[in-house]
Amino acid sequence: MKKLVKVVAAIIENEQQEILCALRSPEMSIPNMWEFPGGKVEANEDIFSALEREIDEELDCKVETFKEVFNDNTHEYDTFIINLISIKCRVVEGTPTSSEHSKLIWLKRENLNSLKWAPADVPAVEQLIQEK
Repeated sequence: MKKLVKVVAAIIENEQQEILCALRSPEMSIPNMWEFPGGKVEANEDIFSALEREIDEELDCKVETFKEVFNDNTHEYDTFIINLISIKCRVVEGTPTSSEHSKLIWLKRENLNSLKWAPADVPAVEQLIQEK
């Protein structure tokens, strides 16, 4: 049986209504595809504090989460199953800096589908584009 991994993803929007997109590095699983930054939820951790911790570790900045789930999607990859929970948040301290990802870019909603997204992130991307 494939392992189920619970992951939180940050939908970070700036004052220009642009969304932060992160390019997975060639060393990561599902390489060279775009995703919303985030990471695994640890045992005994709620999804909101998990996301704040992951963004602090990955992007070296502090975010404040909106205390609601934006999108909850379970996707089966070849070797594992991911339960990806996307949560909107905003930067409250620092500037997102890439430590694990190849690249970070800010994009308007209507341009999000110009990127090649990791399959698990696609439902959240589509939801954002339709939101306007």
